[in-house]
Amino acid sequence: MPAEFAPREQGRGEAPHLLVVDDDARLRALLQRYLSEQGFRVTTAPDAAAARETLAAVAFDLVVLDVMMPGESGLDLVEALRRQGNDVPVLMLTARGGPDDRVAGFEHGADDYLAKPFDPRELALRIRTILRRAAPASQPLPQAPVQLGNRWFDPERSELRGPEGTVRLTGGEAALLIALARRAGEVLSREEIAAALGTPEAGERAVDVQVTRLRRKIEPDPREPRFLHTVRHRGYVLRPGP
Repeated sequence: MPAEFAPREQGRGEAPHLLVVDDDARLRALLQRYLSEQGFRVTTAPDAAAARETLAAVAFDLVVLDVMMPGESGLDLVEALRRQGNDVPVLMLTARGGPDDRVAGFEHGADDYLAKPFDPRELALRIRTILRRAAPASQPLPQAPVQLGNRWFDPERSELRGPEGTVRLTGGEAALLIALARRAGEVLSREEIAAALGTPEAGERAVDVQVTRLRRKIEPDPREPRFLHTVRHRGYVLRPGP
């Protein structure tokens, strides 16, 4: 990892706060230094247990999470966070960067996946991409909430609202639903969806996993989709309505 890169100028307002979780002390220190130079506030943790304590006390904008750690793995931690309703964006780091590994990360609830060794400039770029997705007010959005049966999707809050209450979406789930809603009624290829999510290298299976996760939240029966349909050999289409 290069030791020095030019610091990014600090913008107005409070800088995004990142939690970096990795059992490699040297890498933690390097990432803390580099990401701080890039304008982020950075807190570190050496393992999942320490990360849990920190996450319980502080609201972070994004977590950079190593997959392979002693004790609880990064995959187990992000899955537990999602079960608890914590939708903080998570970018996973791993020494295993094959397609199956990337898909496993998405299946467990990660928003993005970066294989080691990596260029820290790419890490910073991916972090900023995820943060833009997690702040949908800065993106072009559908003009009105999207009706999905007896629920409504509010793009500004990344929430599903309905008779049973409010359901929070992760950054990746909200970005996928926004991308589909912008072109409701049109079939989007998996390549188009991956590009809209800012993960063009993720592959078709990773897109399928994100779609499966989203269906669990928007469909009355995910096995028989009413709104988010598969178009064989072409991709996916969102058909909102009552």
